[in-house]
Amino acid sequence: MPDNRLSRIKAISFDGDMTLWDFRKVMRNALGYALEELQRRQPTAAAALTIERMITNRNDVAAELKGKVTNLEEIRFQAFRRTLESIGAPDDRLAAELNALYLRHRFEDIELYPDVLPVLTRLRYRYRLGLISNGNSYPERCGLRDIFSFVVFSQDIGVEKPDPAPFHHACRQAGCRPEELLHVGDSLENDVAGARGAGAVSVWLNREETPATGSVVPDFTITTLAELADILFPERGLLIRA
Repeated sequence: MPDNRLSRIKAISFDGDMTLWDFRKVMRNALGYALEELQRRQPTAAAALTIERMITNRNDVAAELKGKVTNLEEIRFQAFRRTLESIGAPDDRLAAELNALYLRHRFEDIELYPDVLPVLTRLRYRYRLGLISNGNSYPERCGLRDIFSFVVFSQDIGVEKPDPAPFHHACRQAGCRPEELLHVGDSLENDVAGARGAGAVSVWLNREETPATGSVVPDFTITTLAELADILFPERGLLIRA
């Protein structure tokens, strides 16, 4: 039976990391370049340093700065400072250079999931499309220039999903009410709970088919973006399949 809420949808928003591209892959790839440079510059001090340790340092710094600093590039810089301190080689200039190297590869090496462009290209002719992200991959940095009509980054407004504020910002930009927004994301906690709390329709993109845990229940669940067709156009879904 058709869901009557879907007939009211005017705008569709998407999360970025792990929804439109594999953040973990590109992040580890970029850290690899930074680690190679650090080991070249500080071969003895950085000999035993690993990507996993760098990730731990970044997570520790992010936890310490939560609620104080929202700019992710600043958090990453502070993480490189922490890494250099941890190997006994503090150097703010080197931390800045490693940060710049990391960020270059972090954005230039993004690869969209194969289902992204075919689906977004077709949906944009019927809906206003947007990006709501706790990350920092702006559309022009990742091959999605001119796709989105509204963009909300938590670091720009100082509030992260699942707070309803990013979704309400998106609705104002899209010129729609919350119930006219459908949000797609990979995180039950941030995307699904956030969308539902804001009054929007939630779609959980569960690419890895991970069993759901906790009390957050999405309105819809899909395993590829192409399955949005089955939700939005159940009678002619194949028209937007890749």
